[in-house]
This record gives sequence, structure tokens and C-alpha cells, in this order.
Amino acid sequence: MDENKKAPEFENTIVQIETSELLAKAIELKKQGRRLSQACAAYCEEKLELSYSFADDENFGLLTLRLVLDKETKVTSISEIFPYAAFYENEMKELFGVNIELIEPDYKNKLYRIREEAPFLK
Repeated sequence: MDENKKAPEFENTIVQIETSELLAKAIELKKQGRRLSQACAAYCEEKLELSYSFADDENFGLLTLRLVLDKETKVTSISEIFPYAAFYENEMKELFGVNIELIEPDYKNKLYRIREEAPFLK
């Protein structure tokens, strides 16, 4: 790389949102041409953290929507907007016990061959 050239700067933003905002934000990002690039869960300090990351392939930016919720909080799936989200959300549901509703398809905690219920919720 030319020593005088700077590496391009890429957007990498995390925005914490309320659970009720997820569907509207996902629709908005889909209309902007972004794609869901990953979704994951973590359990920290008695709270679940869900992260949905959306890529902008034109400028290589990444926007992550972060939800922080209690174990009992219900989350509506975004699989109707991004069909492949079903795999991420089934994983979050099975491994972390996230209460995700309306996943299509819903594997009903049979995505993995595990014996323990929500093993990462400890």
C-alpha cells in the first residue's frame, strides 16, 4: 500500500434499541439495501444481549442493532423480512433461551443435538 494513502474508514456503529423497535428498524434497513450479516446472543449480568448486524455492501459499513432484555421479554422474529434470520434466531432461542416469536421456520429447539436446555444461559 502506498505510504501516503490512508486506509478507508468504515462505519461500524452499534445502536441500542428497544425490543418494540426491531421490526420497524429491520424494514427500514432492508429498504436501504442493507443485508443482515449476522445475529447473535450473549448472556451477561442477568441480561440477554441480542445483536443484529446489517451490512452496507457499497461502503462496507456495518450497523448493529443491540437489544438488552430480560429472559422473559418476548422478541418478534425478523425472519419475515430477512428469511435467513430464522437460523440465527433459532440458535438464539435454543442456546440462550431467548423468547423469540413467529420464527419461520421454527425448529422448536431441535436445531442442534443437545441435551441441555439453553446451555449458554449460565
